[in-house]
Amino acid sequence: MIEIKNINKEYGQGKNKVSALKNLNLNIDTSEFLLIKGDSGSGKSTLLFIIGAMLNPSSGIVKVDENELFSMSEKQKETYRATKTGFVFQSYHLLPYLNVLENIMLSNELPNIDIQKEEVIQLASKLGISDRLNHKPSELSAGEKQRVALARALITKPSIILADEPTGNLDEKNSLEVLNYLKHYKEDGGTVVMVTHGNLADSFASRIIHLHKGELV
Repeated sequence: MIEIKNINKEYGQGKNKVSALKNLNLNIDTSEFLLIKGDSGSGKSTLLFIIGAMLNPSSGIVKVDENELFSMSEKQKETYRATKTGFVFQSYHLLPYLNVLENIMLSNELPNIDIQKEEVIQLASKLGISDRLNHKPSELSAGEKQRVALARALITKPSIILADEPTGNLDEKNSLEVLNYLKHYKEDGGTVVMVTHGNLADSFASRIIHLHKGELV
């Protein structure tokens, strides 16, 4: 489903040039739960953002369902991000002045997306936050905030979830809840690509890869 060929990503120029990814090759299958592990600065998040077409590589090819991402126009990439991918971040990225319902329905601002309130209520019930829909993020626990972020990613019915340290701010109980939701999404046919530095998610993964200084090891 996702084919990554000879990806390089460099920042800076001359003596200040840093290679975040080096000739990286990787295939990710449909309905796979892939964990990407490595030390800080190993290129994990850079790779995730490239798969999500949020960051352009310096060179190389990324294909998703045979479509080459970085041959697309900006509008096509925007549509890809809106319809094919859902992002979940460590720091939730919820808007503090909106309630839970409004934060989830923010996806309606994306191209080719039409979310109905009934869909949000149904998903919120599945994630155990249906009684929090009128609450602001400041009134939620860390676990509830991450479930709201997960709902916002899932509501568009993407085929790929890209998760960047989604359990990094959670205790073990809430971390396992989020991982179970991702596991169910994978079992329903979705693909999960998750960046992590811990071991809690290992048993949920179909495969674990390790990056070191931008290289697959």
